[in-house]
Amino acid sequence: MKFTRLGAPGAEEPAVLAAGADGVERCYLLDSLTPDIDGEFLAGQGIARTRAALAAGELEEFEGFAELRVGAPIARPSALVCIGMNYALHAAESGAEPPSVPVVFLKPSNTVAGPNDRAPIPPRSSQYDWEVELGIVIGRRASYLESLDEARECIAGYVAANDLSEREYQLPGAAGQWTKGKSLPASTPLGPWLVPADCVDASALRLRSWVNGEPRQDSSTADLIFDPVTLVHHCSQYMLLEPGDVILTGTPAGVGLSGRFPYLAEGDVVEIEIEGLGRQRQEFYRAGSGREGAARERAVPEGSVREGASA
Repeated sequence: MKFTRLGAPGAEEPAVLAAGADGVERCYLLDSLTPDIDGEFLAGQGIARTRAALAAGELEEFEGFAELRVGAPIARPSALVCIGMNYALHAAESGAEPPSVPVVFLKPSNTVAGPNDRAPIPPRSSQYDWEVELGIVIGRRASYLESLDEARECIAGYVAANDLSEREYQLPGAAGQWTKGKSLPASTPLGPWLVPADCVDASALRLRSWVNGEPRQDSSTADLIFDPVTLVHHCSQYMLLEPGDVILTGTPAGVGLSGRFPYLAEGDVVEIEIEGLGRQRQEFYRAGSGREGAARERAVPEGSVREGASA
């Protein structure tokens, strides 16, 4: 099963992709079970109820789904929790030692975008960077968890993410300004799918990224310093994780910050892919500033999504 949300921004319809007895994958509407794929759906045994409805043949097939825009597969989460420098080689290319405890920071949830939406580069940005990341979707409340087994039970599923970052905003001076560099509009494309945890072996997923068709990152979650279950347990000691929240687990080596590649420019196309979780594609444009820029932003068409639906 692969959960997805299809349609115009703010009007996405919940759906699930699943293979039938004939082995053919079809898309089914979930509106009979839930108004959206969100924390309430996950906390209310939504994944199990979907399985039961599919087995009983109770879901309506979603005709014409492949022509629709793909939205983020989880409706606006209450929190985006991010982990920094969670791959040793990426820490090295960032000029840092691998951390001995997870590096945790937050992104605003209003940065979430669809996996194939056009992506704005901030007006004065000169160091906009790509980061393919595995995202953990929380399925139940997690606070002060006592064991890794408890943490494992709190994971509803996984998503692909691109944690777009403005390095000049993020890393000035000795202290750095991570919030400034990580909070920009549409800087967290998610999806195309939310895949249930019991359908994914998150211990060895291949992660890749490309810029204008040229390879950039190529790694595996086997190289994570802190694995997903450890991260959920750790974060629960410092914050309340709620259903629908997303933890981004960090990016591997091969980003612009390494100095080996140029940062993103207008017209560039970034693609990311995580094994079993689908592929994203963003075309980048230079965002405007002020009222005129805001008007131009509203006029920018959203990305076509046939690729995301079939990746």
